[in-house]
Amino acid sequence: MPKMTMVQAINLALHQEMSRDESVLVLGQDVGVNEGVFRVTAGLSEAFGESRVIDTPLAESGILGTSIGMALAGLRPVCEMQFSGFSYLMMGQFEGHATRFRTRTMGTYTCPLVVRMPYGGGVRALEHHSESREALYAHLPGAKVVIPSGPRNARALLVAAIRDPDAVVFMEPKRSYRAFREHVPEQEEVMPLGKAQIVQEGTDLTIVSWGAMMRMTLDAASLVASQRGASIEVIDLLSISPMDVSTIIGSVKKTGRCVIVQEAPRFVSISSEIVAQINDKALLYLEAPVKRVTGYDVVTPYFSRETPYFPSPRLIQRGIEQTLDF
Repeated sequence: MPKMTMVQAINLALHQEMSRDESVLVLGQDVGVNEGVFRVTAGLSEAFGESRVIDTPLAESGILGTSIGMALAGLRPVCEMQFSGFSYLMMGQFEGHATRFRTRTMGTYTCPLVVRMPYGGGVRALEHHSESREALYAHLPGAKVVIPSGPRNARALLVAAIRDPDAVVFMEPKRSYRAFREHVPEQEEVMPLGKAQIVQEGTDLTIVSWGAMMRMTLDAASLVASQRGASIEVIDLLSISPMDVSTIIGSVKKTGRCVIVQEAPRFVSISSEIVAQINDKALLYLEAPVKRVTGYDVVTPYFSRETPYFPSPRLIQRGIEQTLDF
């Protein structure tokens, strides 16, 4: 079982799915000859040709609109928005059409497409390149939103997204692209969409996180465990929408305490929805208020100031300790 970066694992998923199913194709700006800005699509054009790895103009609305037409014609397009900060230009096509065809046709047609987009900060990028706006897409009925945290689940979740009958936004934490390697099986592996993963079991406190924050969360949980002997359960959300609420609630009922860690700003965010779900379904089990460790409610700063903007292991550790001590 080889060790891969997230970039390599996503590339493997694309290569294997395109080999398995001729209806799968890739399109986007610079995905072909230049192999993508992060080289995620490396080797695909050579392997499958320009009819299935399509370089497009810099026109996000056009990329998504073309993908919708392809999906309705029986293909399974995987389109790339070069950065999530540019994806809002496709929002009219995505919200107005891609997410609505199942309802609009009373189930006669679905729109099986995947929108891949690198998101988040931590790589010293420019403005519009570092946002974490998963809540915008999760708010749309009919859309599925997936965020992997490592190479192995990125590969398995992308395979599931490509095979899904509906529109899936696949948000890739770019600070995790080459930050570490994991063993990724060469044989087919698929993870179900809409299912969270308990990556560490515990009894004293639950932490819920996703994407690039998972490694920091696990580091902070390890520090608290070693210093205080606390037993901490860590949940990797993986699927933002649909959200695996039952796994979160089951864990909170067991531990009585919860900390949510996200890179995105706090106001009207995924963490807000998790708190609401806990209040609805597990309020009387809580022994402390649910704590949120998040980005700030400001525009993502330029790279010289981005480090203090994002949650750090120390901030997460402080949130855990405050919740344990309540």
